[in-house]
Amino acid sequence: MDIEELKQTLEKWVHSLQPENESFLRARLSSLKSAFPFNEYEYILMFLLDKSVISLGDYEELRESYVQSNKYLPLYEISPRVFGQIWAEQHIIDIDSRFQKPSRSLDPDYAGNYDLWIEGIRVEAKASRAVDQRTRGPIVTKSLRFASGKPFWMNFQQIKVEMCDVFIFIGVWVDEIRYWVMSDSEVKSHPGLSHQHAGGIEYQIGLTNRNIEEFDKYLVDATQLGDIVLQKGR
Repeated sequence: MDIEELKQTLEKWVHSLQPENESFLRARLSSLKSAFPFNEYEYILMFLLDKSVISLGDYEELRESYVQSNKYLPLYEISPRVFGQIWAEQHIIDIDSRFQKPSRSLDPDYAGNYDLWIEGIRVEAKASRAVDQRTRGPIVTKSLRFASGKPFWMNFQQIKVEMCDVFIFIGVWVDEIRYWVMSDSEVKSHPGLSHQHAGGIEYQIGLTNRNIEEFDKYLVDATQLGDIVLQKGR
């Protein structure tokens, strides 16, 4: 169940209200002010419960269906820095404990220029969230399911091609996480690589619904992440 399906379910329930209650609710929603975690969905559900249109069981069933279909939606709610750096690096370590945070004891030349270390291989982790280009508003409102069929865009930024041996690109949808592993030479020669800033040393790679199949050859299952990184790094 995505956000559109949730809206359709709520609309069906709202339409089953008594006409005067439906009119009141729609008028109330038109002037409703929201502040997290109180929003229009919470208000509609409370109104429907109060008017006995739905039961607590109906609410719990709807909630479970939505949560299970959008298990990675909370990743759209965290700040870009926390998501791209703190979450991404720890997520890879959680997948394979051979990945470590780099330090001078592991690499005497380490100067904060890459993210992870695994058996002598320097690794940079980049993460991005798929967003609907046609929707305006906060990023969480633009979140997408993997098989939504909608045009999406994600951008892997601040790529320093000379600083590491292997790149792990993490793509997040509300219901799926995908991993692409590329060696530094594969990144350097990729046609989608472009300067992030004119004349700068940082690059970027854009991944969309139009070119995602071009990255299939770099796609890696989470259980093989460490082994493929070692293979490409060596």
